Amino acid sequence: MISPAGNFKFYVATKPVDFRKGMDGLAAIVMNEFELDAFSGAIFIFRSKRADRLKMIVWDGTGLVLVYKRIEGKGFEWPRISDGMITINKSQFEALFEGLDWKRVTARSVRRPAAV
Repeated sequence: MISPAGNFKFYVATKPVDFRKGMDGLAAIVMNEFELDAFSGAIFIFRSKRADRLKMIVWDGTGLVLVYKRIEGKGFEWPRISDGMITINKSQFEALFEGLDWKRVTARSVRRPAAV
């Protein structure tokens, strides 16, 4: 699996997009429909009408990167279709990318130590 290193924000478009769109078309959706900066370094994830495909775009500092994945089997676990975007954390992204139910993944709460 490809897992991004670093502290990224992950946005998932909940409504399917036309998968004929390339990176520039998806960046235009991010900027025009969601009023977010496609070149911020955040990862933007899009679903197709068929639940078995996803596209992601991310600005890596030197160019726009497009990732396309078709999963075998029943497809990805997607949020309910609606307008807008939702944010997910890295663990949820990794589960989504593997075709797992990302909604069941929660971050463990860690108490800050009082002293070392």
